[in-house]
Amino acid sequence: MKARFKLLLVVFCVALMGALMIVGCTPKDIGNEPADTSAAEAETHESVELQIFAANSLSKALEAVQEAYVEEHSWVTFADTQYKSSGELNEMLAAGASADILISASKGKMDDAAEAGYIDPITRFDMFTNDLVMVSAENSAIATCTLEDIAAGMYTVAVGDESVPAGNYACQSLFTVDCYSDASGIGGEFSGALAQEGKVVLDTSVGNVCKHAESGEVDIAFVYSSDVYRFGGVKVVGVVEPNTHKLIVYPAALCADSENEEAAAAFLEWAFNDAKALKLWQEWGFELAS
Repeated sequence: MKARFKLLLVVFCVALMGALMIVGCTPKDIGNEPADTSAAEAETHESVELQIFAANSLSKALEAVQEAYVEEHSWVTFADTQYKSSGELNEMLAAGASADILISASKGKMDDAAEAGYIDPITRFDMFTNDLVMVSAENSAIATCTLEDIAAGMYTVAVGDESVPAGNYACQSLFTVDCYSDASGIGGEFSGALAQEGKVVLDTSVGNVCKHAESGEVDIAFVYSSDVYRFGGVKVVGVVEPNTHKLIVYPAALCADSENEEAAAAFLEWAFNDAKALKLWQEWGFELAS
């Protein structure tokens, strides 16, 4: 009788353990697919829309980075990012426009934004560096070009106006060959060979400057190396010596009136450090500042 009782007890315990194992298994435990945590993660965050003001030359690269960020952070969306010359971005902020992040193509323009109170200076950091190059149309017969060739009057050129940092850098370089009257690259006049009528075309964005060369309207355009990746239709015929102009740096900062500081800071941190973001910047010709 005792032996029979023990046998029944063993059978009961085995059955109970099996039932508990079945109850403990959930649909997520069945099969080989791991649990999808993205939806659960999104539920822990409030939806946020970020507004970025960025230098014109960043348009293609930043669009790709934003798209990659949203894929991993589904609760974040981006408003229509404003791509303008750095001077125009400051003018928009001065007129009362609101943004969460400002990325400029000029330390000087970011200094202006800081002085005017448009950004939080504590959050400012240098994000990218770039090179100034001379380009011509892909089918152009020009193979190489130097500043000395420009000074000799060999070519017509396109340059960004005073609101365009690439134009400021170009004029600083032209000053070194006596083709611009002010070393700062701002507020001067074209001189020497470039003082002749029709030698210089000014435009309000580096993109437009690039198009003047692509169309053959001018022989040479001064643009960033990243613009060759961004637009195509042009070829590099010369790299401007970096010691002829100020270091080309893109500073970034949170805007002073941002209502999404935490989310904006998280995006900038990801954009500057994530491996996927770094690869995208490099594909579009940008180098992150060290």
